[in-house]
Amino acid sequence: MMSKTLLKFSIIALCFTLFNCKNESASFTNYKYADKENILVCDNLDTKLYFEALLSFEDDITNKYNPQNKDLRRSYSFFTRDAIANRVNYQDIVSPHTMEVFEALKQDKDLWNADNSINYNADIFKCVSSNFKNKDLQTTFNALVSTNSMRPDLFGAPLIKHVKNAHDDRYMAAYIALDLFYARLFQVDPTTVTEKPETDKANTNKAVKGTPQNVILNSEKKG
Repeated sequence: MMSKTLLKFSIIALCFTLFNCKNESASFTNYKYADKENILVCDNLDTKLYFEALLSFEDDITNKYNPQNKDLRRSYSFFTRDAIANRVNYQDIVSPHTMEVFEALKQDKDLWNADNSINYNADIFKCVSSNFKNKDLQTTFNALVSTNSMRPDLFGAPLIKHVKNAHDDRYMAAYIALDLFYARLFQVDPTTVTEKPETDKANTNKAVKGTPQNVILNSEKKG
């Protein structure tokens, strides 16, 4: 009798734990990149939705900054510099699928503060920052968060030095996607987001002229 009672309590406790587990991806079903291997591995955290968010963001920035070659490295360089300088027109970049992912991310109570600002103490940020390949960048991030000083403009300078590796450091890429992109989509009206037309080469070259391309290319050559 005692063993049955203990078993019942164990089952109840397990169900309660699973019910309260932060698993926002359970309510999202429209996965566009389900066939891709999820490389965001975090202990006790379901990262399926975060990974979907990352890949959808990357499609958006390559379509904007390098639609012909789909060069992710260059797209990260252009986007990150523009984002830190507050020069990004998010309405012009975001796709309907990314906006749908954002609506799901908004339900992640751990990811946002009460005023809809990003919560740098969220479990996903603890995971991605501890997995940055560059340890100096990791130290800087953690120091800023621990002193409640973390802001994109302060973290921007060290980030720019290493952003050329975001296509390889997927945890740094996840940080960029969440803080420099999704955190700023609250200003975008989802009802006005439409599929973007194909960008021809002439328009792309014209669009990039406003970005300090030579500086970016020089920084890319440094490693």
